[in-house]
Amino acid sequence: NGQSRPRWRGKIAVATNPYLMGNFAPVVTEVTAANLTVIGSLPVELRGRFLRNGPNPVKAPDPSTYHWFTGDGMVHGIHLSEGKADWYRNRWVRSAEVAQALGEAVHPGPVHEGMDFASNTNVIGHAGRTFAIVEAGALPYELTDELETIGPCDFDGSLAGGYTAHPKRDPQSGELYAVSYYWGWGNDVEVTILDAQSRVRSSRRVTLGGPVSVHDTAITEKWIVLLDLPVLFDLEMAGAGARFPYHWADDYPARVGLLARDSESTDVVWHEVDPCYVFHTMNAYDTEGGDGIVLDVARHPSMFRTVLNGPAEGLPTLERWHVDGLGGPVKEERLDDRGQEFPRIDERQLGRPYRIGYSVSVRDQGGIVGTESGLIRHDHLANTTEVRHFRSGATIGEAVFVPRSETSQEGDGWVMTLVHQAGTDNSDLYILNAQDICGEPQAIVHLPQRVPAGFHGNWIPDPD
Repeated sequence: NGQSRPRWRGKIAVATNPYLMGNFAPVVTEVTAANLTVIGSLPVELRGRFLRNGPNPVKAPDPSTYHWFTGDGMVHGIHLSEGKADWYRNRWVRSAEVAQALGEAVHPGPVHEGMDFASNTNVIGHAGRTFAIVEAGALPYELTDELETIGPCDFDGSLAGGYTAHPKRDPQSGELYAVSYYWGWGNDVEVTILDAQSRVRSSRRVTLGGPVSVHDTAITEKWIVLLDLPVLFDLEMAGAGARFPYHWADDYPARVGLLARDSESTDVVWHEVDPCYVFHTMNAYDTEGGDGIVLDVARHPSMFRTVLNGPAEGLPTLERWHVDGLGGPVKEERLDDRGQEFPRIDERQLGRPYRIGYSVSVRDQGGIVGTESGLIRHDHLANTTEVRHFRSGATIGEAVFVPRSETSQEGDGWVMTLVHQAGTDNSDLYILNAQDICGEPQAIVHLPQRVPAGFHGNWIPDPD
Protein backbone atom coordinates (compact mmCIF):
# COMPACT_ATOMS: atom_id res chain seq x y z
CA ASN A 1 0.00 0.00 0.00
CA GLY A 2 2.20 2.79 -1.28
CA GLN A 3 5.82 3.42 -0.54
CA SER A 4 7.93 4.50 2.40
CA ARG A 5 11.07 6.55 1.88
CA PRO A 6 13.51 6.53 4.83
CA ARG A 7 14.73 10.06 5.52
CA TRP A 8 16.14 10.03 9.05
CA ARG A 9 19.73 11.09 9.55
CA GLY A 10 21.01 10.07 12.97
CA LYS A 11 19.36 8.64 16.07
CA ILE A 12 16.32 10.17 17.73
CA ALA A 13 17.30 11.93 20.96
CA VAL A 14 14.69 11.32 23.64
CA ALA A 15 16.64 11.24 26.87
CA THR A 16 15.51 14.24 28.89
CA ASN A 17 13.24 16.39 26.76
CA PRO A 18 9.48 15.68 26.95
CA TYR A 19 9.00 17.25 23.51
CA LEU A 20 11.02 14.39 22.02
CA MET A 21 9.11 11.62 23.81
CA GLY A 22 5.81 9.79 23.32
CA ASN A 23 3.68 11.29 20.58
CA PHE A 24 5.92 14.37 20.52
CA ALA A 25 8.74 12.23 19.14
CA PRO A 26 9.42 12.78 15.43
CA VAL A 27 8.64 10.20 12.78
CA VAL A 28 11.59 9.17 10.67
CA THR A 29 10.14 8.34 7.27
CA GLU A 30 8.17 10.01 4.53
CA VAL A 31 5.27 7.77 3.52
CA THR A 32 2.98 7.68 0.50
CA ALA A 33 -0.03 5.36 0.87
CA ALA A 34 -3.14 4.98 -1.30
CA ASN A 35 -6.65 3.57 -0.74
CA LEU A 36 -6.73 4.02 3.01
CA THR A 37 -8.95 1.87 5.19
CA VAL A 38 -12.15 3.63 6.28
CA ILE A 39 -14.46 2.57 9.09
CA GLY A 40 -17.94 3.99 8.66
CA SER A 41 -19.13 6.14 5.78
CA LEU A 42 -17.15 9.10 4.43
CA PRO A 43 -19.49 11.92 3.37
CA VAL A 44 -19.41 12.29 -0.42
CA GLU A 45 -19.52 16.06 0.07
CA LEU A 46 -15.95 15.96 1.40
CA ARG A 47 -13.70 16.48 -1.60
CA GLY A 48 -10.36 17.92 -0.65
CA ARG A 49 -7.32 17.64 1.60
CA PHE A 50 -7.04 17.62 5.37
CA LEU A 51 -3.56 19.02 6.07
CA ARG A 52 -1.68 19.39 9.36
CA ASN A 53 1.72 20.99 10.05
CA GLY A 54 4.05 20.48 12.98
CA PRO A 55 7.68 20.24 14.15
CA ASN A 56 9.60 17.10 13.16
CA PRO A 57 13.41 17.44 13.34
CA VAL A 58 15.14 16.02 10.28
CA LYS A 59 18.33 15.46 12.28
CA ALA A 60 18.55 14.29 15.86
CA PRO A 61 18.56 17.44 18.06
CA ASP A 62 20.32 17.96 21.36
CA PRO A 63 17.58 17.15 23.92
CA SER A 64 19.07 19.59 26.43
CA THR A 65 18.44 22.58 24.14
CA TYR A 66 15.60 21.47 21.84
CA HIS A 67 12.57 23.79 21.78
CA TRP A 68 9.33 22.29 20.47
CA PHE A 69 8.58 25.41 18.40
CA THR A 70 11.77 25.08 16.35
CA GLY A 71 11.67 21.55 14.96
CA ASP A 72 11.79 21.32 11.16
CA GLY A 73 8.34 21.51 9.60
CA MET A 74 6.54 18.40 8.37
CA VAL A 75 3.14 18.52 6.68
CA HIS A 76 0.80 15.52 6.82
CA GLY A 77 -2.10 15.21 4.40
CA ILE A 78 -5.13 13.01 3.66
CA HIS A 79 -7.10 13.41 0.44
CA LEU A 80 -10.81 12.53 0.44
CA SER A 81 -13.18 12.28 -2.52
CA GLU A 82 -16.25 10.33 -3.65
CA GLY A 83 -16.61 8.72 -0.24
CA LYS A 84 -13.05 7.35 -0.28
CA ALA A 85 -9.75 8.18 1.42
CA ASP A 86 -7.50 8.36 -1.63
CA TRP A 87 -4.11 8.91 -0.02
CA TYR A 88 -2.00 9.83 2.96
CA ARG A 89 1.43 11.40 2.66
CA ASN A 90 3.82 13.30 4.87
CA ARG A 91 6.67 15.53 3.71
CA TRP A 92 9.32 17.63 5.38
CA VAL A 93 9.23 21.24 4.22
CA ARG A 94 12.49 21.65 2.30
CA SER A 95 14.26 24.67 3.67
CA ALA A 96 17.90 24.82 2.57
CA GLU A 97 19.02 23.10 5.79
CA VAL A 98 16.46 20.32 5.47
CA ALA A 99 17.17 19.76 1.78
CA GLN A 100 20.90 19.48 2.48
CA ALA A 101 20.29 17.06 5.35
CA LEU A 102 18.29 14.89 2.96
CA GLY A 103 20.99 15.03 0.30
CA GLU A 104 18.82 17.05 -2.09
CA ALA A 105 19.26 20.21 -4.12
CA VAL A 106 18.24 23.45 -2.39
CA HIS A 107 15.04 25.05 -3.66
CA PRO A 108 15.83 28.61 -4.78
CA GLY A 109 13.80 31.58 -3.66
CA PRO A 110 13.73 34.70 -1.49
CA VAL A 111 14.91 34.68 2.13
CA HIS A 112 14.09 37.38 4.69
CA GLU A 113 17.14 38.53 6.68
CA GLY A 114 18.80 35.13 6.38
CA MET A 115 15.92 33.45 8.23
CA ASP A 116 15.42 30.41 6.04
CA PHE A 117 13.31 28.03 8.11
CA ALA A 118 11.23 24.92 7.34
CA SER A 119 7.79 26.38 8.16
CA ASN A 120 6.38 24.21 10.93
CA THR A 121 3.28 25.86 12.38
CA ASN A 122 0.35 26.06 9.97
CA VAL A 123 -0.59 25.08 6.43
CA ILE A 124 -3.23 26.94 4.45
CA GLY A 125 -4.77 27.06 1.01
CA HIS A 126 -5.14 30.40 -0.72
CA ALA A 127 -5.85 31.35 -4.33
CA GLY A 128 -5.44 27.74 -5.40
CA ARG A 129 -1.99 27.46 -3.80
CA THR A 130 -0.74 25.71 -0.65
CA PHE A 131 1.50 27.48 1.87
CA ALA A 132 3.32 26.16 4.94
CA ILE A 133 3.71 29.11 7.29
CA VAL A 134 5.57 30.09 10.43
CA GLU A 135 6.15 33.28 12.43
CA ALA A 136 9.03 35.36 13.83
CA GLY A 137 10.56 36.56 10.55
CA ALA A 138 10.69 33.65 8.11
CA LEU A 139 8.86 33.54 4.79
CA PRO A 140 6.19 30.98 3.90
CA TYR A 141 7.07 27.92 1.84
CA GLU A 142 4.86 27.03 -1.11
CA LEU A 143 3.98 23.36 -1.61
CA THR A 144 2.39 21.36 -4.40
CA ASP A 145 -1.00 19.72 -3.92
CA GLU A 146 0.97 16.55 -3.11
CA LEU A 147 3.01 18.39 -0.45
CA GLU A 148 6.31 18.51 -2.33
CA THR A 149 8.24 21.74 -1.72
CA ILE A 150 8.20 24.37 -4.47
CA GLY A 151 10.27 26.87 -2.48
CA PRO A 152 10.20 29.94 -0.24
CA CYS A 153 7.55 32.48 -1.18
CA ASP A 154 7.14 36.25 -0.78
CA PHE A 155 3.78 36.31 -2.56
CA ASP A 156 5.25 37.23 -5.95
CA GLY A 157 7.46 39.94 -4.47
CA SER A 158 4.66 41.75 -2.64
CA LEU A 159 5.66 40.72 0.92
CA ALA A 160 8.44 42.91 2.30
CA GLY A 161 9.37 40.78 5.33
CA GLY A 162 8.41 37.67 7.26
CA TYR A 163 4.86 36.45 7.75
CA THR A 164 2.61 35.09 10.47
CA ALA A 165 1.45 31.59 11.36
CA HIS A 166 -2.13 32.84 11.88
CA PRO A 167 -3.64 34.94 9.11
CA LYS A 168 -7.39 35.48 9.39
CA ARG A 169 -9.56 35.06 6.30
CA ASP A 170 -12.45 37.45 5.90
CA PRO A 171 -15.37 35.21 4.89
CA GLN A 172 -16.81 37.83 2.54
CA SER A 173 -13.75 39.05 0.63
CA GLY A 174 -11.57 35.96 1.01
CA GLU A 175 -8.62 38.23 1.92
CA LEU A 176 -6.10 37.29 4.62
CA TYR A 177 -5.36 39.72 7.48
CA ALA A 178 -2.05 39.18 9.26
CA VAL A 179 -0.01 40.61 12.13
CA SER A 180 3.64 39.56 11.69
CA TYR A 181 6.60 40.10 14.02
CA TYR A 182 10.38 39.88 13.74
CA TRP A 183 12.95 40.90 16.35
CA GLY A 184 14.84 43.03 13.81
CA TRP A 185 11.84 45.35 13.55
CA GLY A 186 12.27 46.38 17.19
CA ASN A 187 8.90 47.19 18.74
CA ASP A 188 7.07 47.16 15.41
CA VAL A 189 4.79 44.58 13.83
CA GLU A 190 3.74 44.46 10.19
CA VAL A 191 -0.01 44.44 9.52
CA THR A 192 -0.80 43.16 6.03
CA ILE A 193 -3.81 42.31 3.88
CA LEU A 194 -3.27 39.59 1.28
CA ASP A 195 -5.80 39.81 -1.52
CA ALA A 196 -7.70 36.91 -3.06
CA GLN A 197 -4.95 36.53 -5.71
CA SER A 198 -2.17 36.08 -3.10
CA ARG A 199 -0.65 39.54 -3.38
CA VAL A 200 -0.18 41.96 -0.48
CA ARG A 201 -2.46 44.93 -1.19
CA SER A 202 -1.89 46.77 2.09
CA SER A 203 1.02 46.88 4.55
CA ARG A 204 1.58 49.13 7.55
CA ARG A 205 4.11 49.11 10.35
CA VAL A 206 2.51 49.50 13.79
CA THR A 207 4.41 50.11 17.04
CA LEU A 208 3.78 48.00 20.15
CA GLY A 209 5.27 48.46 23.63
CA GLY A 210 8.23 46.13 23.06
CA PRO A 211 9.67 43.33 20.90
CA VAL A 212 6.86 40.90 21.70
CA SER A 213 5.91 37.48 20.41
CA VAL A 214 2.55 37.83 18.60
CA HIS A 215 1.30 34.38 17.69
CA ASP A 216 -2.29 35.17 16.75
CA THR A 217 -4.72 37.97 16.07
CA ALA A 218 -8.44 38.40 15.51
CA ILE A 219 -10.51 40.53 13.19
CA THR A 220 -13.99 41.98 13.35
CA GLU A 221 -15.85 43.88 10.66
CA LYS A 222 -14.26 47.11 11.98
CA TRP A 223 -11.03 46.16 13.75
CA ILE A 224 -7.80 44.18 13.72
CA VAL A 225 -6.87 43.01 17.22
CA LEU A 226 -3.28 43.47 18.46
CA LEU A 227 -2.11 41.36 21.42
CA ASP A 228 0.73 43.17 23.24
CA LEU A 229 1.53 40.64 25.97
CA PRO A 230 4.55 39.96 28.23
CA VAL A 231 6.61 37.48 26.14
CA LEU A 232 9.58 39.43 24.77
CA PHE A 233 12.60 38.87 22.56
CA ASP A 234 15.73 38.39 24.70
CA LEU A 235 19.00 39.48 23.10
CA GLU A 236 21.05 37.65 25.73
CA MET A 237 19.22 34.38 24.99
CA ALA A 238 19.75 34.93 21.27
CA GLY A 239 23.45 35.55 21.84
CA ALA A 240 23.66 32.29 23.77
CA GLY A 241 22.26 30.42 20.76
CA ALA A 242 18.62 29.92 21.78
CA ARG A 243 16.58 29.12 18.67
CA PHE A 244 13.43 30.66 20.19
CA PRO A 245 14.83 33.51 22.33
CA TYR A 246 11.62 34.78 23.96
CA HIS A 247 10.72 34.82 27.65
CA TRP A 248 8.17 36.17 30.12
CA ALA A 249 8.72 39.73 31.46
CA ASP A 250 7.07 40.34 34.83
CA ASP A 251 7.19 44.14 34.53
CA TYR A 252 5.76 44.38 31.02
CA PRO A 253 2.17 45.74 30.92
CA ALA A 254 -0.32 43.49 29.09
CA ARG A 255 -2.75 45.17 26.74
CA VAL A 256 -5.08 44.67 23.79
CA GLY A 257 -5.15 47.10 20.88
CA LEU A 258 -7.77 47.88 18.27
CA LEU A 259 -6.50 49.01 14.86
CA ALA A 260 -8.90 50.19 12.16
CA ARG A 261 -9.23 47.25 9.79
CA ASP A 262 -9.66 48.64 6.29
CA SER A 263 -7.53 51.75 6.64
CA GLU A 264 -3.92 52.88 6.37
CA SER A 265 -4.02 54.37 9.87
CA THR A 266 -1.43 53.19 12.39
CA ASP A 267 -3.27 54.64 15.39
CA VAL A 268 -4.18 52.02 17.99
CA VAL A 269 -6.72 52.23 20.82
CA TRP A 270 -5.05 50.37 23.70
CA HIS A 271 -6.79 48.63 26.63
CA GLU A 272 -5.10 47.19 29.72
CA VAL A 273 -5.66 43.54 30.59
CA ASP A 274 -4.44 41.39 33.47
CA PRO A 275 -1.00 39.83 32.76
CA CYS A 276 -1.32 36.65 30.70
CA TYR A 277 -0.37 35.16 27.37
CA VAL A 278 -2.63 34.22 24.47
CA PHE A 279 -1.50 31.88 21.74
CA HIS A 280 -4.93 31.59 20.13
CA THR A 281 -8.17 33.48 19.78
CA MET A 282 -11.45 31.69 19.16
CA ASN A 283 -13.20 34.63 17.50
CA ALA A 284 -14.08 38.30 17.90
CA TYR A 285 -16.96 40.52 16.83
CA ASP A 286 -18.10 44.11 17.15
CA THR A 287 -20.47 45.09 19.94
CA GLU A 288 -23.89 46.10 18.74
CA GLY A 289 -24.17 49.87 18.38
CA GLY A 290 -20.78 50.58 20.00
CA ASP A 291 -17.07 51.00 19.35
CA GLY A 292 -15.96 47.91 21.24
CA ILE A 293 -15.57 44.21 20.59
CA VAL A 294 -16.14 40.86 22.22
CA LEU A 295 -12.96 38.74 22.07
CA ASP A 296 -12.82 35.06 23.05
CA VAL A 297 -9.35 33.66 23.84
CA ALA A 298 -7.51 30.70 25.32
CA ARG A 299 -5.79 32.51 28.20
CA HIS A 300 -2.54 31.21 29.71
CA PRO A 301 -1.61 32.64 33.14
CA SER A 302 1.97 33.12 31.86
CA MET A 303 4.36 31.66 29.30
CA PHE A 304 8.10 30.89 29.21
CA ARG A 305 8.55 32.20 32.73
CA THR A 306 10.38 29.15 34.11
CA VAL A 307 10.20 26.53 31.35
CA LEU A 308 11.65 27.70 28.05
CA ASN A 309 11.27 24.76 25.66
CA GLY A 310 7.47 24.67 25.35
CA PRO A 311 4.17 25.65 27.02
CA ALA A 312 4.32 24.73 30.72
CA GLU A 313 3.13 27.62 32.89
CA GLY A 314 -0.34 26.55 33.99
CA LEU A 315 -3.46 25.44 32.16
CA PRO A 316 -5.16 27.77 29.66
CA THR A 317 -8.85 28.50 30.04
CA LEU A 318 -11.48 29.90 27.68
CA GLU A 319 -12.10 33.57 28.47
CA ARG A 320 -14.32 36.28 27.02
CA TRP A 321 -12.84 39.77 26.98
CA HIS A 322 -15.14 42.76 26.65
CA VAL A 323 -13.12 45.60 25.08
CA ASP A 324 -14.89 48.97 25.01
CA GLY A 325 -12.96 50.48 22.08
CA LEU A 326 -12.37 53.66 24.09
CA GLY A 327 -9.26 52.70 26.07
CA GLY A 328 -10.94 51.48 29.23
CA PRO A 329 -9.88 48.34 31.14
CA VAL A 330 -10.83 45.00 29.66
CA LYS A 331 -13.67 43.20 31.41
CA GLU A 332 -12.62 39.54 31.69
CA GLU A 333 -15.19 36.78 31.88
CA ARG A 334 -14.41 33.08 32.39
CA LEU A 335 -16.41 30.94 29.97
CA ASP A 336 -15.04 27.53 30.99
CA ASP A 337 -12.76 26.44 33.83
CA ARG A 338 -11.44 23.38 32.01
CA GLY A 339 -7.93 23.44 30.56
CA GLN A 340 -8.22 23.83 26.78
CA GLU A 341 -6.43 25.10 23.71
CA PHE A 342 -6.56 25.20 19.89
CA PRO A 343 -9.94 26.98 19.68
CA ARG A 344 -11.68 26.83 16.28
CA ILE A 345 -15.04 27.86 14.83
CA ASP A 346 -17.14 27.61 11.69
CA GLU A 347 -14.95 30.12 9.88
CA ARG A 348 -17.83 31.45 7.80
CA GLN A 349 -18.61 33.32 11.05
CA LEU A 350 -15.09 34.68 11.57
CA GLY A 351 -15.14 38.29 12.74
CA ARG A 352 -18.90 38.20 13.27
CA PRO A 353 -21.28 37.15 16.07
CA TYR A 354 -21.18 33.37 16.35
CA ARG A 355 -22.67 30.55 18.34
CA ILE A 356 -20.47 27.42 18.17
CA GLY A 357 -16.80 26.96 19.05
CA TYR A 358 -14.55 23.92 19.47
CA SER A 359 -11.44 23.36 21.56
CA VAL A 360 -9.19 20.53 22.72
CA SER A 361 -8.93 19.69 26.39
CA VAL A 362 -5.41 19.92 27.81
CA ARG A 363 -3.74 18.90 31.04
CA ASP A 364 -0.37 19.06 32.73
CA GLN A 365 1.67 16.12 31.47
CA GLY A 366 4.76 15.92 33.62
CA GLY A 367 5.66 19.59 33.35
CA ILE A 368 4.30 20.28 29.88
CA VAL A 369 0.83 21.29 28.73
CA GLY A 370 -0.29 18.47 26.44
CA THR A 371 -3.53 17.63 24.67
CA GLU A 372 -5.66 14.78 25.96
CA SER A 373 -8.64 12.80 24.79
CA GLY A 374 -11.34 15.44 25.06
CA LEU A 375 -12.98 17.48 22.28
CA ILE A 376 -15.11 20.33 23.64
CA ARG A 377 -18.06 21.88 21.79
CA HIS A 378 -19.20 25.25 23.14
CA ASP A 379 -22.66 26.60 22.40
CA HIS A 380 -22.33 30.25 23.39
CA LEU A 381 -26.01 30.99 22.76
CA ALA A 382 -27.34 28.16 24.92
CA ASN A 383 -24.40 28.55 27.36
CA THR A 384 -23.71 24.83 27.25
CA THR A 385 -20.71 22.59 26.55
CA GLU A 386 -20.39 19.01 25.37
CA VAL A 387 -17.24 16.93 25.70
CA ARG A 388 -16.40 13.91 23.59
CA HIS A 389 -13.88 11.62 25.28
CA PHE A 390 -11.91 9.33 23.03
CA ARG A 391 -10.53 5.97 24.13
CA SER A 392 -8.27 5.85 27.17
CA GLY A 393 -4.70 6.88 26.40
CA ALA A 394 -5.62 8.77 23.25
CA THR A 395 -4.45 12.27 22.41
CA ILE A 396 -6.12 14.42 19.79
CA GLY A 397 -5.11 17.30 17.59
CA GLU A 398 -6.74 20.60 16.73
CA ALA A 399 -10.33 20.16 15.56
CA VAL A 400 -11.24 21.59 12.15
CA PHE A 401 -14.84 22.36 11.20
CA VAL A 402 -15.98 21.73 7.62
CA PRO A 403 -19.42 23.03 6.57
CA ARG A 404 -21.85 20.72 4.79
CA SER A 405 -22.24 23.41 2.14
CA GLU A 406 -21.48 27.10 1.82
CA THR A 407 -25.14 27.89 2.55
CA SER A 408 -25.75 25.49 5.45
CA GLN A 409 -26.47 26.96 8.85
CA GLU A 410 -23.66 27.64 11.31
CA GLY A 411 -22.33 24.41 12.78
CA ASP A 412 -23.97 22.11 10.20
CA GLY A 413 -21.18 19.92 8.89
CA TRP A 414 -18.33 17.84 10.25
CA VAL A 415 -15.46 18.15 12.71
CA MET A 416 -12.15 16.51 11.79
CA THR A 417 -9.37 15.69 14.22
CA LEU A 418 -6.33 13.43 14.32
CA VAL A 419 -6.32 10.85 17.12
CA HIS A 420 -3.32 8.90 18.39
CA GLN A 421 -3.42 6.00 20.81
CA ALA A 422 -0.50 5.84 23.26
CA GLY A 423 2.03 3.14 22.52
CA THR A 424 1.13 2.71 18.86
CA ASP A 425 2.78 3.79 15.62
CA ASN A 426 -0.45 4.77 13.88
CA SER A 427 -2.94 7.59 13.98
CA ASP A 428 -6.53 7.94 12.76
CA LEU A 429 -8.48 10.78 11.21
CA TYR A 430 -11.86 11.02 12.93
CA ILE A 431 -14.76 12.67 11.12
CA LEU A 432 -17.59 13.57 13.48
CA ASN A 433 -21.05 14.97 12.96
CA ALA A 434 -20.51 18.54 14.19
CA GLN A 435 -23.99 18.70 15.71
CA ASP A 436 -23.50 15.45 17.63
CA ILE A 437 -19.81 15.17 18.48
CA CYS A 438 -20.48 12.58 21.18
CA GLY A 439 -22.28 10.22 18.79
CA GLU A 440 -20.89 7.46 16.62
CA PRO A 441 -18.18 8.82 14.31
CA GLN A 442 -19.29 9.45 10.75
CA ALA A 443 -16.02 7.85 9.63
CA ILE A 444 -12.56 6.89 10.87
CA VAL A 445 -9.67 6.85 8.40
CA HIS A 446 -6.76 4.63 9.45
CA LEU A 447 -3.38 6.17 8.64
CA PRO A 448 -0.27 4.12 7.87
CA GLN A 449 1.88 5.83 10.47
CA ARG A 450 1.75 8.04 13.53
CA VAL A 451 1.19 11.78 13.18
CA PRO A 452 3.20 13.39 16.00
CA ALA A 453 1.71 16.06 18.23
CA GLY A 454 1.91 19.29 16.28
CA PHE A 455 0.21 22.57 15.68
CA HIS A 456 -2.32 23.65 13.08
CA GLY A 457 -4.18 22.30 10.12
CA ASN A 458 -6.98 23.08 7.74
CA TRP A 459 -9.40 21.54 5.29
CA ILE A 460 -8.62 22.66 1.74
CA PRO A 461 -11.48 21.81 -0.65
CA ASP A 462 -10.70 20.65 -4.16
CA PRO A 463 -11.40 23.28 -6.82
CA ASP A 464 -14.83 23.04 -8.41
